[in-house]
Amino acid sequence: MDGEIEPDELQSRLDDVRVVDIRNSLAFDHGHIPGSENIPFNQLPQRVEALGDAEHVVTVCPHGKSSVQAANLIKSYEGIGEDTPVESLAGGLDAWNGPLDSNTDEPDADEGPQSPF
Repeated sequence: MDGEIEPDELQSRLDDVRVVDIRNSLAFDHGHIPGSENIPFNQLPQRVEALGDAEHVVTVCPHGKSSVQAANLIKSYEGIGEDTPVESLAGGLDAWNGPLDSNTDEPDADEGPQSPF
């Protein structure tokens, strides 16, 4: 792993990096960094080869802890170039103040029940 990237820096470089969100697919569907791809942490060992062509990888999780482990795993994969930066998002999604995309039309849990009238 090559350290952590600050949320503001990641936001300014989204077009130049491959963002890998390691949360489960349900959490990813409810909100994720635009352009990110979902590879749940428990699937990462089997799917890490898909990142072999990446020029820069940033891993993301809720708080920035598990993504450090994911970045270490990705960096240790022999298919990742020695010069390919692999970083973790500092503070995780908790620290992200940029936009989020969603793959669901469901209302947020905080909105409460839908009224029929």
